[in-house]
Amino acid sequence: MASGFRSRDKAAIRRGNVISVNPCLFAKHEEHGALVARDDQQHAWILAGDDRGIRLANPERLAQYRAMRREVGAEIEVEITAATTLEFQIAVAPHPRAEVFESLRFVLNGQLIQPLEVSGVHGNRIHKFDAAVGTLKVDYAATIVGQTDPAPVTEYDQLMYLRPSRYAEADKFYGFAATEFGSDGDSATLLEHVSSWVGTRLNYMPGSSDPIDGAVDTLLAGEGVCRDYAHLVVALLRAVNVPARLVSVYAPGVYPMDFHAVAEAFVKGQWRVVDATCLAPRQTMVRIATGRDASDTAFLDNHKGTITLNSSVVTAVVDGDLPRDSIDQLVSIR
Repeated sequence: MASGFRSRDKAAIRRGNVISVNPCLFAKHEEHGALVARDDQQHAWILAGDDRGIRLANPERLAQYRAMRREVGAEIEVEITAATTLEFQIAVAPHPRAEVFESLRFVLNGQLIQPLEVSGVHGNRIHKFDAAVGTLKVDYAATIVGQTDPAPVTEYDQLMYLRPSRYAEADKFYGFAATEFGSDGDSATLLEHVSSWVGTRLNYMPGSSDPIDGAVDTLLAGEGVCRDYAHLVVALLRAVNVPARLVSVYAPGVYPMDFHAVAEAFVKGQWRVVDATCLAPRQTMVRIATGRDASDTAFLDNHKGTITLNSSVVTAVVDGDLPRDSIDQLVSIR
């Protein structure tokens, strides 16, 4: 049984020692009486054989289907009242070593739109197009089988993500953060302390913050949503010389279900996820976009014209039970 929220069922069904996968995810071929599926890299898997028991053509791939399986998606409707250029960041980032099957459709006034996909930093995928006046419907769905490698680390990232940014004004927290967290000698303890500190001082209140609020505004208000929690965590960590950034994710188990934002800190050689809201287990989160703050990771950007967001329905599920999470654990987005 899947945990989280599901809009459609595309889960694998186990049959003895083989696995049957929803055929819409694959091209099918008949070979030796067996159903063979090929992915986008043309790896061939025999999923169901005849009585002779045909073996998998690529047996190491079977491990992916015994691993974590997540399904995510978004259905969005936007009313465009003046012609504009739109940019969406709702497609999952590349997941090396995992299998990703996805579909993405933009339909404006009943006509299919072909967007330009722009590859940004950290694998951010921006889908951009010009849009006339009318009603835009967006439908995205992805199935992720297995887990990817932890996010790569570069020297540039470690420099960039120490600097103050638009919504994570680390320079305004230098003295305060040093006093509050400066005695935490161990980096893992520091992450736990910051996460707990932010989580206990803020109230999660949908609709309580403005899109232009930064970390200082959030601390003064004492309330906010996930992006506000993440901005405050990022600002505090940067203020004590820990590189930190914001990540938009699909988060199975989060309630209310929506696009989710978390912080990511460079600790002990890897990027570790920090979610002071504690609304969903970090182990099952799926990366969408990564950047300095929400200005780099927003799911929708509008240029030139005017729009109204009519509706947004986000789904995120993981097969099996949701894992248990604890803020004292070091977890990477996989």
